[in-house]
Amino acid sequence: MTKDSLKKISIFGRIRTYFLTGLVIAAPIAITIYATLWVVDLVDAWVLPFIPKSYLPETYLQFSIPGIGLIIAFVALVLLGAVTANFVGRYIVNLGTGWLEKMPVVRTMYKALKQIFETVVSQGEKNFKQVVIVEYPRRGIFAIAFVATETKGEVGSNFDEDMVSVFLPTTPNPTSGFLLFVPKKDVKFLDMSVEDGAKLVISAGLVNPEKLPVKDDDSAGAK
Repeated sequence: MTKDSLKKISIFGRIRTYFLTGLVIAAPIAITIYATLWVVDLVDAWVLPFIPKSYLPETYLQFSIPGIGLIIAFVALVLLGAVTANFVGRYIVNLGTGWLEKMPVVRTMYKALKQIFETVVSQGEKNFKQVVIVEYPRRGIFAIAFVATETKGEVGSNFDEDMVSVFLPTTPNPTSGFLLFVPKKDVKFLDMSVEDGAKLVISAGLVNPEKLPVKDDDSAGAK
């Protein structure tokens, strides 16, 4: 192989490397911006039709301002929360939603969604704080999962040992998955963050945590 051909291969190799590097940098930024704009446009499309045109800035300006619907929705939710914070407001809201709980099919979906949102909001940042490894779907095969909480209530009372409720996400879409009740002694707790665990799931194992957790000197000496 001549020097010219080697030089051409080297040039093409560099171009390919630069292209892939640029793609890795630009693609997440572009997708994030696109997703953000999509959410803003979606909320605007839902909210703005209910607002009189005389109150919209685009009526007096030569252009429309994206995000007005999102701001209005945020203010409306804050006001709704403020109204329902007292007894009278809560009573009025209960009267308005009472008909939903009387409809045969709708009430099941409404109660389920309400409970999910109440659980998420009440727990706040306590959701999925630990990444674990569980044996799934059979012994000898392991999967990444996220601890939701300790198994309590009627489900927990059916076991004679400590159980944990874990969410096992699917790859590459972590928004779907399985709720598993696993004996606490069979769960391997990891030190990686939930963010690193999510990256591992979404990338199908291609993106691993960059660094292993640093152990304390005392624990290292104990070993």
